[in-house]
Amino acid sequence: MDDDLLSELLAPLRLEGVFHSRWTACAPWGVAGESEDCALIHYVQAGTCTVELPGHDPVRLVAGDLAVFPHGAGHRIADVPGRATVPLASLLPARPPGAARSVRIDGPGAETTLLCGGLHYDPAAAAPLYRALPPVLVLDRAALAGQPLLAATLAGLAQEWDQAAPGQALVALRAFELVFVLALRAALGSLAPGEPVLRALRHPAVGPALLAVQRRYAEPWTLERLAAEAGMSRSAFAATFRKLIGEAPMRHLTARRMQEAARLLVETPLPHHAIARRVGYRSDVGFHLTFKQWYGTTPGAYRRAGAP
Repeated sequence: MDDDLLSELLAPLRLEGVFHSRWTACAPWGVAGESEDCALIHYVQAGTCTVELPGHDPVRLVAGDLAVFPHGAGHRIADVPGRATVPLASLLPARPPGAARSVRIDGPGAETTLLCGGLHYDPAAAAPLYRALPPVLVLDRAALAGQPLLAATLAGLAQEWDQAAPGQALVALRAFELVFVLALRAALGSLAPGEPVLRALRHPAVGPALLAVQRRYAEPWTLERLAAEAGMSRSAFAATFRKLIGEAPMRHLTARRMQEAARLLVETPLPHHAIARRVGYRSDVGFHLTFKQWYGTTPGAYRRAGAP
């Protein structure tokens, strides 16, 4: 895998806040959460549980396992597969970033303790390739043992829970940010070879083209130029790229440009024409039309809506 491309995939993620909770659940129990506009983490401190996602086989987690949901996919978590569940909202009706809660579910059976986090990040800062990540990534206890910094951070988070120290919210945010990035890095390294995102990152031709789009999006790329960057014919490159990434090369380029344009609109005072040039458009009209088509609103309206 190209370490530069992996860094480009992970580095832009900036957490804006984290809601974290510790769950103590005694069997029988089951909770169903809807899809959320954030990444999610479940770390099993003690006991066991099962995660179920629509269209996927159940995932059994034991003490020391970590599950990451990059896109906040809706899922069920319970002591055993197929258990009746209650809505997450009935147990945690509000989950504002920066807050922490403890939840206990009583029952006569075995006890499971979970540390959970909902990590809010700016979608505009996520690389387009991030969308290709699987709905859940699991690092088992053995994998975590090979990641000492990640394991130590998780252990520290568990210990912090019982301490009401000053600055705890900021500590939790930074710790969860570290857990998130370290877990993604480790999980990507352990993905099955057939996973599309891993095949794309490792592909000797598509990988360099992805890195070029990620870093050099402002250049006057054409399909022919991208194919040349990959060292392939135009038709072979287009077909291989679409197979691995799930979209055409030029659409992926547009996604990267629009991602950067959205960030610049919110984070900088640059005028629209300067942003257009920064992201590779020589025509202000072309930039305006593309942005409106992509986000459903004009650059000016997007900036006003995103202004603090």
